[in-house]
Amino acid sequence: MYLHGTSKINANGHLEIGGKDVTDLAKEFGTPLYIVDEALVRQRASEYVEAFKASGLKFQVAYASKAFSVMAMCAIAEQEGLSLDVVSDGELFTALQAGFPVERIHFHGNNKTPDEINMALDAGIGCFVVDNFDELALLNALAGDKGKKVNILLRITPGVEAHTHDYISTGQQDSKFGFDLGNGAAKQAIEEALKLDNLVILGVHSHIGSQIFEVEGFRMAVDKVAQFAVSIREELNLTFKVINLGGGFGIRYVEGDTPLPVSEYVGAITDAIKTNFANADFPLPEIWVEPGRSMVGDAGTTLYTVGTSKNIPGVRKYLAVDGGMTDNPRPALYQSRYEAILANRANESAEETVSIAGKCCESGDMLIWDLELPKAESGDLLAVFCTGAYNYAMASNYNRIRRPAVVFVKDGEADLVVKRESLDNIVCNDVIPARLQKSPLAK
Repeated sequence: MYLHGTSKINANGHLEIGGKDVTDLAKEFGTPLYIVDEALVRQRASEYVEAFKASGLKFQVAYASKAFSVMAMCAIAEQEGLSLDVVSDGELFTALQAGFPVERIHFHGNNKTPDEINMALDAGIGCFVVDNFDELALLNALAGDKGKKVNILLRITPGVEAHTHDYISTGQQDSKFGFDLGNGAAKQAIEEALKLDNLVILGVHSHIGSQIFEVEGFRMAVDKVAQFAVSIREELNLTFKVINLGGGFGIRYVEGDTPLPVSEYVGAITDAIKTNFANADFPLPEIWVEPGRSMVGDAGTTLYTVGTSKNIPGVRKYLAVDGGMTDNPRPALYQSRYEAILANRANESAEETVSIAGKCCESGDMLIWDLELPKAESGDLLAVFCTGAYNYAMASNYNRIRRPAVVFVKDGEADLVVKRESLDNIVCNDVIPARLQKSPLAK
């Protein structure tokens, strides 16, 4: 059993997180329940900030809010000195409602609408990450309408892809994101942006992958971005002030996952920046990164109540819980793997192998295959670990199932930060038009 952050097994044999017995949390808040270990979130934030401070470089650590966007998380990001990435009007509105400093908000996305851009312009955010030629023209026009000049980064695809332990260098990347470095689109984008009066080019952004357990891919990306920066200064007389290396830093979901300490990722990036730009006699740029999963992923645990079971002799035993793909679609989408325990019987030895099924009317609604557990009974509590990223964020109302509550736990206290949806919430946006309010069969 691998326990993350402040998680431990208490004297009652129950899982405890942030000093709170999860059986008490289930009684107070119900299940399914997202539980976030606040101390671990803050620890991760501090690890990034301190690692960059040690490098001596100027920096911004921008929390990628797409991983988990709620007002309480925005408040923590602000308190820890982070910046914030948003990719929609909803994420921007969440940040603004939380009082997040607008100058530290960066707006991403490959298809920002005019309404979203205008909302961000009116708010006065710190930077737009521009993804394509259409956006360049649109942002310049809308900024001009408001008499504003806005800071931008141009997102480039450097031809490096990295996932887990693998990395490859490609001449041209097939991606819906960014300006390709290999085919000349990135340079063309710089040339176009320089002609636009309302845009101020700070530098470039790149993102090479996700769940990365090695540093070589980041080094390779820095090499390519640095070469591009030097060529742009020589050919177009533009010096990048900011290099954004994106995110992708991995976490441990299951045995066999081997993420590096935050300091190693940051050290590899900053060392590569110093080496590349010093050799080119180029002023050291400010470095931005965008951790999301690695900030909140292993700080999250989802608590379920066990319901029914189905045993198929010689095949498998299914154990159903009161949630599923509506609160965690990642196993269905990506075949993602998770570890779990019976939270109310955590010290008991495994007796059987079961597969954890969700409650949706969907055969693909499976959370975990072949999990070793004590013999579970209806009413037991199942805790699934490392659900802090892209679980609440990707939750849905499929089958009109209500989204769970979210609680932050720290130092023996539990705070509700997102209420459980009510049945009224499910239908609050529904409208029955007048023509349908009387049955055509009625006399």
